[in-house]
Amino acid sequence: MEVRKNFYLLFSTMVLIASLMFSASVGAVKIPLKSIIDVIFGGGNATDKMILLNLRFPRIIEAAFTGMGLSVAGTFFQGLLKNPMADPYVLGISSGAAFGASIAIVLGFGLLGLQFFAFAFALMTIYVVYIISKKGPYIKMQTMLLAGIAISAFMSSVISLMMLLNHDEMSQIVFWTMGGFSLISWSQIFYTVPIIFIGCITLYVFSRDLNVIMTGEEIAEHLGIDTEKVKKVVLIVGSLITASSVSVGGIIGFVGLIVPHISRLIVGSDNRLLVPFSGIMGASFLVLADTLARTVMAPVEIPVGIITAACGGPFFLYLLIKNKNKEVK
Repeated sequence: MEVRKNFYLLFSTMVLIASLMFSASVGAVKIPLKSIIDVIFGGGNATDKMILLNLRFPRIIEAAFTGMGLSVAGTFFQGLLKNPMADPYVLGISSGAAFGASIAIVLGFGLLGLQFFAFAFALMTIYVVYIISKKGPYIKMQTMLLAGIAISAFMSSVISLMMLLNHDEMSQIVFWTMGGFSLISWSQIFYTVPIIFIGCITLYVFSRDLNVIMTGEEIAEHLGIDTEKVKKVVLIVGSLITASSVSVGGIIGFVGLIVPHISRLIVGSDNRLLVPFSGIMGASFLVLADTLARTVMAPVEIPVGIITAACGGPFFLYLLIKNKNKEVK
């Protein structure tokens, strides 16, 4: 197990490093690998420093941690809900963030105000879902799933109404909901990355417990695992990770759904390996998707959510067809 685990983690880490270096090198100005390494260690010329430190490094770092956070949260939500279609947005978090961002845009707030509203409304949404699904000391996961779907539908309708009544701001709202990292700065990284990183480490601590819970809650409780505590931790921490991600990057679909699926096909369902592997591969995927978004039609930048949907949609259909064929056999 340890040899296999180390191999996959080493492989995924090498893929991530290659993705980071490739993303840093390409763009309107191509920067050689040697120059990137020089800048990392405090050297390099003034032009390379300006491009890398002010433009590319911040968005690459944010994209990597957002991809990691959404993938890890998606892995845990799929396992806890026992639903392969679950992702970090399934509980209405993305709709709450979009609702908050839409309010901020309509009221004329700047970027920081928009991000604060998105983060706050994402957390408020998950709190409402939690209250609805809580019955005594227990959390009803199916009720939570349905509550998330219902609240998402309601908020989406309100957002549509806001766009209808505010034509001037409609394009801003639509662009934000498509996701992107073009406006990322170091100040945003300093408050989002720690939340995502600490959240992922916290969830990983519960990966063994999740393995047991996936076999059945009664078995887990018989083995001494406090299943309700695990549910609450996963819900709270996963929501914080997702809220932090969408508050600065907008709604970037399919990352938390597809990456855990692909990772599970490669390394299996043991969450002690699946969680870190999924996180690292999610980081690589979103860094490459963001690189494609800013270069494929340069100088025009495509919202990264379009890239992830274009990649994730066909693969998701492939998974559905594959599962259907298995059921037929």
